[in-house]
Amino acid sequence: MIFRPETRLALLAAFLTLCCVTACKDQSQPANQLTVAAASDLTPAFEELGREFEASHKTKVVFVFGSTGLLTKQIENGAPFDLFAAANVSYIDQLEQKGLISPGTKAIYARGRITFWTPATSNIRLENIGDLARPEVKRVAIANPDHAPYGLAARQALESAGVWDRVKPKLVYADNIRQTLQYAETGNVDVAIVALSLSMQSNGRWTAIPEELHKPIDQALAVIKTTKNEQAARAFAAFIASQQGRAIMQKYGFVLPQ
Repeated sequence: MIFRPETRLALLAAFLTLCCVTACKDQSQPANQLTVAAASDLTPAFEELGREFEASHKTKVVFVFGSTGLLTKQIENGAPFDLFAAANVSYIDQLEQKGLISPGTKAIYARGRITFWTPATSNIRLENIGDLARPEVKRVAIANPDHAPYGLAARQALESAGVWDRVKPKLVYADNIRQTLQYAETGNVDVAIVALSLSMQSNGRWTAIPEELHKPIDQALAVIKTTKNEQAARAFAAFIASQQGRAIMQKYGFVLPQ
């Protein structure tokens, strides 16, 4: 069948309109789906929480893991998240000051810990954070302190231990704490300073860094003010604080608020 030019244009316009409508529908978030922005240290714990929540609440949870600072910027720029679980309460405070979280939803849900981590096959044996200054340790990974709370804690610990100036030339900066661990797992660095929650799920050797060497990593969450699923977001926040949720968080090495 042969169409005249004007007919072909009309059919093409109709086709493009249909494609646009379909794409818009695909991009819309279903009512029973929750999008949670979460700090990278939460990956194993929140993935388990998400599965349990979905089973009991019939709401699918989609996670976007990343560095807390970068996720904060995305929220400030209008990213369509429903709930934000940050690795440091200061970032939630920052969003609150800008009117970007739902009133009354800010809550401390855990305190994080840091460790220094080496692959199980490594010949390097470390007893304390000061050992990172030893000459056999060539490269050390930490998360970027400028936007990752665990990276900031790593820098504070190195400074408190009096080895920052000697370790600084060895540092390799990762975008987030999960990538920091990956640098060590793949052999790109000798040692990584990472979250306890990730160390506990790894196959390497790790030692906890004393908490007194850095400021507390108090982690907080809040519902994003622009969410279309506030009820589900509040329900997931409550689930994290429930007996079942606390047991899961504790299993992954998080210190829980009273």
